[in-house]
Amino acid sequence: MSSTSRTLSSTPSTALHSTFSCAWCGRTASAAAADDGTQRHHCPSCLQFRHVPDLADGGSGDCRGRMSPIAVAVSRTGGWMVIHRCVRCDGLTSSPTRADDNQLILMRLAVRPLAQPPFPLEAFGDL
Repeated sequence: MSSTSRTLSSTPSTALHSTFSCAWCGRTASAAAADDGTQRHHCPSCLQFRHVPDLADGGSGDCRGRMSPIAVAVSRTGGWMVIHRCVRCDGLTSSPTRADDNQLILMRLAVRPLAQPPFPLEAFGDL
């Protein structure tokens, strides 16, 4: 497999100027984030990636399942993080959003709790 057509999970951290082909949507993207040049953790088009071991945390992500975006979280400093869940082992992880991430998918994740609340919103009318 050449360094210009790797899946995101097999892109080494030294190849930040190479590209990868997403295993799910098939789009080709830069392995480095456009906004700050650090290594990208997810596909900018579909926001998915393969679950791989996190050697820094000694993690157990060796199942190589698909990490699907399930939510966004906003830090106190205002930065957005994409929360992912592995479809095989239900492991959770987060990665910072990037300037070239798909804005439609990010907004869908952000408004989902308001569009599908766990209780009727009419309850607020009585307060």
